[in-house]
Amino acid sequence: MSEPKILTERRGHLLLIGLNRPEKRNAADYELLNALAEAYGELDRDPELRVGVVHAIGDHFTGGLDLADVGPRIGPEGLSFVGETGVDPWGVSGPRVRKPVVVAVQGTCLTLGIELILAADVAVAARSTRFAQIEVGRGILPFGGATIRFPRSAGWGNAMRYILTGDAFDADEAYRMGLVQEVVDDGDQLDAALAIAGRIAAQAPLAVQATLANAVTAVRDGDAAAEAALQPALVRLAASEDAGIGMQAFLTRSTAEFVGR
Repeated sequence: MSEPKILTERRGHLLLIGLNRPEKRNAADYELLNALAEAYGELDRDPELRVGVVHAIGDHFTGGLDLADVGPRIGPEGLSFVGETGVDPWGVSGPRVRKPVVVAVQGTCLTLGIELILAADVAVAARSTRFAQIEVGRGILPFGGATIRFPRSAGWGNAMRYILTGDAFDADEAYRMGLVQEVVDDGDQLDAALAIAGRIAAQAPLAVQATLANAVTAVRDGDAAAEAALQPALVRLAASEDAGIGMQAFLTRSTAEFVGR
């Protein structure tokens, strides 16, 4: 029996989600895409899970889509791989995952790997990582959100420079453009991502999720929609058990142990 193409591991309030097809440079076939969506669904549903950490087994994050497997599955309505209990990791179909996601990348990071970073909240790259958005060289377009998010993250000219040429770029360039938030020595990327995820998970989870949701609302629906949601969110959070825990920790100068209620 073959190993799962997505490995999940719980570490406290973190869910580690590992791409596990190293013999194919973690190229995503249909089975991997579906299992990844299921892992995001688990992260979204489980109240004990506060942050997801996406990483890859082997030397490379991903070589992109396995077009030989996925190509024939693109039908009149596009490509569907999210089951009833899954959540689209790229956030372009259906609801977006409501918990923060931190991504650690290394080696080769092509196409959907870049789009996973763009759909996530924080990204860490190993220093030798090489990136490329090569869909136009394969006769298709990026369909995991790069056309939407890459210009927003990196600026129009920077994004078009790479998504219209398919040219490769390195980790320093990814950092310059704001695609990744930290560049670390090779081999340290997962530990660095886990450290960031742990800091997020230590905060009040309802407040983290509300903050993330409001930021997403601002991007998707505009500032006015986000502004209108601020006060109702504040009122709801102020009545939570965690708000009382946070206030008590402030008054006693102690470390808050939030419960997510």
